[in-house]
Amino acid sequence: MAQVSVIIPAYNCSLYIRETIESILSQGISDLEVIVVNDGSSDNTADIARGFGAPVAVIDQSNGGVCAARNRGIQHAGGEYIALVDHDDFWLPNKLRNQLEVFEKNPQIDVVFTSFNWWHPNPATGKFETPAVSPSNPVQGDFDNRFAGWIYHQMLVDSYVLTSTALARAEVVRAATGFDERLPFGEDWDFWLRISRTSQFLKLNEKSTLYRQHPTQGSRVLRDVDYRVQILENAVKKWGLCGPNGQCMPEKQFKRQLAKYSAEFGLGHLRSGSKTGRETAMKSFTKSFSIDPTYWRSMGYLAAARLGWRPNW
Repeated sequence: MAQVSVIIPAYNCSLYIRETIESILSQGISDLEVIVVNDGSSDNTADIARGFGAPVAVIDQSNGGVCAARNRGIQHAGGEYIALVDHDDFWLPNKLRNQLEVFEKNPQIDVVFTSFNWWHPNPATGKFETPAVSPSNPVQGDFDNRFAGWIYHQMLVDSYVLTSTALARAEVVRAATGFDERLPFGEDWDFWLRISRTSQFLKLNEKSTLYRQHPTQGSRVLRDVDYRVQILENAVKKWGLCGPNGQCMPEKQFKRQLAKYSAEFGLGHLRSGSKTGRETAMKSFTKSFSIDPTYWRSMGYLAAARLGWRPNW
């Protein structure tokens, strides 16, 4: 059994997959397996991954989406710990070593995650340049105390766990029954929300991961359903506003954040300029107001939309 299983859901990522895998193999962990789930790529993603040889293994499947690919990888993972890394992200040195040390000294913790750096292409060249970095060695005990222990109530207002930064005990990942394959967006938030009902988290202050930004990211796609609001409404309906330790998210704060998300969803559709987009936007602004009538911006957006206003920011 490997100590750590790293799962990479991969789809048409030949531009980035080599860099991602190299950053994982450079962690200095000998007891490691890397499972690349090739999700029906039409480019040479799988060939590049196979070129590394052991400990990298490639599983091919028909295109089923990132959730299906992650779940396939989880089924095959043999490690004591599981990391789920997006195919275009990059780990900085000693990420895994630092997280494993936390697990060793904190047996009550099931998930260790970190901060990250936004990774944008060079404006002049359009290329992603890996910054010069020194080994990441946080001072022992250098934790973000806001996210130490039970964090369900905090996860109700923001998706604080970037999946590529997290390392979790394998039994916890499996007990969560995987990622919801019905969700094309927000699946990470839903996944960590569910785990936060059963497990304690700890966040290291270090920035362990480069989070690559480009136009084809799922978070930049305009969708017909406001999945953020849907996920949060379902969570509160099922579990309420309080975590297993009794800490609660104030209802007023929760509703205000939910209203903001609904309004943001509407603004995204209003920017599209289409008739359907404007109709969706007005429904979202109305929903935002119904969630929190004190969030006056929603009514302002609705009035402006009716007058033909279209945001350009």
